[in-house]
Amino acid sequence: MTRRLFVLESVLLFGFSIIFLLPHARIANPAGIAMKLPIWVGPWLGEDAEITAKEVGSLAKDTQFARKIYTSPEGDRVFVSIVLSGDDMASSIHRPERCLPAQGWSLQSSKPEIFRLADGKFLRATLLRSVRPILDDGGNKRLITNLNYYWFVGYNRITPSHLQRTLWDMRDRLIQGYDQHWAYVTVAASVTQGWARPNRSEADTTKVIEAFTSDLVHKLQKPDGAPLM
Repeated sequence: MTRRLFVLESVLLFGFSIIFLLPHARIANPAGIAMKLPIWVGPWLGEDAEITAKEVGSLAKDTQFARKIYTSPEGDRVFVSIVLSGDDMASSIHRPERCLPAQGWSLQSSKPEIFRLADGKFLRATLLRSVRPILDDGGNKRLITNLNYYWFVGYNRITPSHLQRTLWDMRDRLIQGYDQHWAYVTVAASVTQGWARPNRSEADTTKVIEAFTSDLVHKLQKPDGAPLM
């Protein structure tokens, strides 16, 4: 078993290393998403959220960002971020599992999820469940839970898997003869039960995110104006 794991890890490492050595194609196909988040998503109002200097400095200069925090009439808040890779995808996009610890979050689990959309279609995403300590209004230390859903949008594909995205990039560059820009989309919210209003349990928060995302994805337009889904 140990030898099999070693061989598998070696093959994956070799595969990921190869992509950085592949020549860039002359054709670069854009991601199938426009870099402009809507102001309104149903009854939710969006306001621009901060893009930190550390983020900008750590990614390629031609990386693009779109980011808002949406608030519902009841006071729920959902964070939405789109990061679009530049010409050098390797320095523009990475798995969110890498950056959450730098933001103070401790990753508890990662699993695939499927959203059923209003029109009957499905969106596959990866759910990260993370926790971090805070001080509440009474000065008491408590752990809060964050639910972070993400997926990648390419030229004509959507995937929740960083590995799948990488394999497609290798194939497209070698066989199709083009580079593919990817957008990394995040929708996240914190569980507010016991420390903030509205008082939402983890199950309640999941339902809020799912309903919001179902409305959001149809507003994420491709550059040609066609809907994402």
